[in-house]
Amino acid sequence: MKNFTDIPRAISVVVLLFLCVWCKGQEETSAAPMEKTEKEALYSTIQGFVGNLWNGSDLYPDPCGWTPIQGVSCDLFDGFWYVTALHIGPVEENSLDCAPEVEFRPDLFGFKRLKSLSLFSCFVSPRLHPVSLPTHSWEVLSSILESLEFRSNPGLIGQIPTGFGHLRNLQSLVLLENGLTGELPTNIGNLTNLRRLVLSANRFKGQIPYSFGGLDKLLIVDLSKNSLSGPLPSTFGGLTSLLKLDLSSNQIEGKIPSEIGNLRNLTLLDLSRNNFTGGLTQSLQELCSLEELLLSNNPIGGNLSSVEWHRLQGLVILDLSNLGLTAGIPDSIAGLKRLRFLGLNDNKLTGNLSPKLAAMPSVGAIYLNGNNLTGELKFSEGFYGKMGRRFGAWNNPNLCYPNGVGGSASHGPYGVRQCHQEVTPYGVDPDSKSSLGNGPNGSLNQNSQSMASLGFPVYGADVFWCLFLSVNVTCRFTTLDINGIDKIEHRSDG
Repeated sequence: MKNFTDIPRAISVVVLLFLCVWCKGQEETSAAPMEKTEKEALYSTIQGFVGNLWNGSDLYPDPCGWTPIQGVSCDLFDGFWYVTALHIGPVEENSLDCAPEVEFRPDLFGFKRLKSLSLFSCFVSPRLHPVSLPTHSWEVLSSILESLEFRSNPGLIGQIPTGFGHLRNLQSLVLLENGLTGELPTNIGNLTNLRRLVLSANRFKGQIPYSFGGLDKLLIVDLSKNSLSGPLPSTFGGLTSLLKLDLSSNQIEGKIPSEIGNLRNLTLLDLSRNNFTGGLTQSLQELCSLEELLLSNNPIGGNLSSVEWHRLQGLVILDLSNLGLTAGIPDSIAGLKRLRFLGLNDNKLTGNLSPKLAAMPSVGAIYLNGNNLTGELKFSEGFYGKMGRRFGAWNNPNLCYPNGVGGSASHGPYGVRQCHQEVTPYGVDPDSKSSLGNGPNGSLNQNSQSMASLGFPVYGADVFWCLFLSVNVTCRFTTLDINGIDKIEHRSDG
């Protein structure tokens, strides 16, 4: 019994010893000094961003110890505290906000261990207070800086300093939604440790440097929403580690290089809203990890049969709208079991639609509107009910759905006419003027009220009409004018 009573006492002793050791360690850590030059560089740099009224020495006399500064991280090296990360901007509730008269101070380059620098929404006024990036001294940080980010700074103007090319340890370079201009420096291609390169939503122009293709450790490249032009360098085929490539909303031209097929790890390829031509390169079918392929709004031309779509079994989003595609829709697209979004609208596609499209198990939106598709739609009424307007087939003048499907407008494909064949009622003289008509020669008056009385949905001024003249029916119709229909767009992030 004595042994059992001694157990709690032994546990208490162990806990006390642990607490003593921990407290001693905390004492030593909190008592660790900070080099005077390091502390002064920290106070001055922050003051340049948040304003002269900020007095760091009074508010935070021990910025790496018992009075830490929000957005500042420190580490111990050889018994001294050093700043390793500086993040300024309204990221969290108690983050340091930038002042209207923000500035870069030379003390920024006085940190000896700085690994990460991030400025979010600091330079906000391109008209009242534009600020350029420092052009010199970046080489001081060349061996230590690993992450450099400027986000949502419209007042940050001018060009990317060539000094960025000296940051050889940089793994993440993010210049997102700023006011930067000019051409992309070719010496960015020297940053061989880069994993992430995001230069989106600025005003960069000129060609994408071929040297970018040598950054073979890159996982993410986003150069979207700029004014970049010229061809996509074939050297991009060397970025074999790449997971996401977004070049959308630029003016890039020429053919999609066949070398793009080397990017076997790619999950997102977005080349939409550019000036690519020359048809769909067959090498797209080699992108076996691809989940999102967005090529919409390019004058690419050609046809869908140039790619064996069934080889892209990972595809979730396929947007090939407004490419000038011709010919038919191959059955291989219907074999994409994970596909949720299919956009083929506003092309020049022809032929009949395979009912296999409706059998895709994951699909939630199909847009085929604005083509020259023909024949009968052979999809079920349940499919139309499930999809609603997310099945877009309007503006295909020679497309219809058969009798017995979609007894009302709410159950039929939106904006598509019904395939009618009716006979002349017994006893009606086909040569006489029909009493149904109010127009010349007894023709039907073309207005929405008459259409509604015949049981057709009213979508606009242009509708189809059938004139019953004999046992055979003569029909004339025009393209439905569908108003207020917006294609559902899928986007995303990075």
